[in-house]
Amino acid sequence: MNDGSKKSRRRRSSSLLYQEPQESMEHLSDQAAIPNLNANWVNAKGAWAIHFVLIVALKIFFSIIPGMQPDTSWILTNITYMFGSYLMFHWVRGIPFEFNAGAYDNLNMWEQMDNGDQFTPTKKFLLSVPICLFLASTHYTHYDLTYFTINVLALLGVIVPKLPMSHRLRVRFLSGPPDDRYLDER
Repeated sequence: MNDGSKKSRRRRSSSLLYQEPQESMEHLSDQAAIPNLNANWVNAKGAWAIHFVLIVALKIFFSIIPGMQPDTSWILTNITYMFGSYLMFHWVRGIPFEFNAGAYDNLNMWEQMDNGDQFTPTKKFLLSVPICLFLASTHYTHYDLTYFTINVLALLGVIVPKLPMSHRLRVRFLSGPPDDRYLDER
């Protein structure tokens, strides 16, 4: 029906959630042609250790601020790590390199890792780090209800996008308008 001379219009919905469509065969072949350097580093040696280094560095940074209470430094460490993790793995779409013809433009880093497979060792590790940090932060804040609530909200903000039910699921007011390039090819 779309002969190329007439642009098709995306049907707009009032829904806040939308599902990213599957890639075309051309984009799948582009993804398979060249290794994805944006997401393959998470499987390299030392990539898991950087998370612990970042957490310890954040804790030291917040602890050396004059007048900072230990429980406040723990919650700031937790929130900062969770925010950075969400930003890096779930907010930014595409890759910073231009060598794959835009094959990953509509995928965030979590969806690019391990070719989109769920529950790989790397994804299990990246799922467990925020949970362990939450448990440590909750313990060192002495189970204070206010800190616990903030920690739970931060944890949910990072864990829910990692679950299989959230794969390719976008929240419209958080992620911006979708890219229409898939609709033009159909």
